Amino acid sequence: MQVQNTIEAKLANAFDARHLMVENESHMHSVPPNSETHFKVTLVSGAFNGVMKVKRHQLIYKVLAEELAGPVHALALHLYTPEEWAKTGQATPDSPNCMGGSKGDASMAAKLKQGVNS
Repeated sequence: MQVQNTIEAKLANAFDARHLMVENESHMHSVPPNSETHFKVTLVSGAFNGVMKVKRHQLIYKVLAEELAGPVHALALHLYTPEEWAKTGQATPDSPNCMGGSKGDASMAAKLKQGVNS
């Protein structure tokens, strides 16, 4: 959980978060067991007041530039102001199942089962 912990720490330090949840969703994708490559972030902060959604994402990308350049392959972002969060009923949307990649490739499935990533 080293990558997940780093993401949590960086976001907590960069934003005055009223709510922060970082979920490792790697197990839902075609990656070896115990991977830290796919994450869902839910972040509620007053820092997003008056900030358009694209700019919110850019703020996160800047904070997590090192992780996005390295181990993190995918990052689902759910970024809210406190007022927006209250309107959602304080619930983050479920992530869809992975439909792409090599899940249908029998040779890759065998490699993943063995923990080989190539």
